[in-house]
Amino acid sequence: MALHQGVVYGPIKSRRLGRSLGVNLAPAGLKVCSFNCTYCQYGWTENDRRATDAAATAPWPSPATVARSVRGAVASILARGDGLDRLTLAGHGEPTLPPQFPEVVEALRDVRDDVLPGVPIAVLSNASSLDRSEVREALRRVDERYMKLDAGDATTLRTVNGSTAPLDAIIAHLAGLENIVVQAMFVKDRAGRIDNSTEMPVISWVVALQKIRPAAVHVYTIDRAPAWPYLHPVPAARLLEIAQRVRLAGIPCEVFTRPDTHGN
Repeated sequence: MALHQGVVYGPIKSRRLGRSLGVNLAPAGLKVCSFNCTYCQYGWTENDRRATDAAATAPWPSPATVARSVRGAVASILARGDGLDRLTLAGHGEPTLPPQFPEVVEALRDVRDDVLPGVPIAVLSNASSLDRSEVREALRRVDERYMKLDAGDATTLRTVNGSTAPLDAIIAHLAGLENIVVQAMFVKDRAGRIDNSTEMPVISWVVALQKIRPAAVHVYTIDRAPAWPYLHPVPAARLLEIAQRVRLAGIPCEVFTRPDTHGN
């Protein structure tokens, strides 16, 4: 899927988020992400620098640019007589990486309060920036937090998400965020080298969820061309079994057989 060339995209008709205007905080045409997920619809993260180094030097859109772009897009949508159910921070990179992420959130809240009062602001995040206190505080200013967790063990995190981030720290930080929704993508390849839907990865993942105690969990699989072309979707029957494991742990869980077009 082509990278976005601007801040806003859509609106997208999302199963989870309704009619949603996407807000891309990554630089135009440049994917900057702390993960390198095998299933990413935007392809591989090709920047060979560490994500923290890339974040420090990437040409991120400024808070003023984000506010201006969203305000203009909303005005055009409303002028057509259409509406929006959400403004969603997502796009072709990890939205919490920009150094000015807290300022972007405040600018977006100001625009929302002015032109779309009552419409929630959502974020789709891989939770890798939660070691930054300013990111955690900014996320608390977002109305809906959809946080990725595809793995409950380091091996699965590395093979599915291409990350060596400290998983225990991610889980601990997620447990400290109130009222989050964990979203989990389940995938497998032909050879079984990548598969987070088998018994042991699922058990480890449910144990992690029990530590986090999210408000809800969303389970889904791929439906678009992934970065790793040999991935397969996990059958709906298996997704339902996984969801039942979550419910038995006392956590609400919903299965989506088609992923949202925002990504993540």
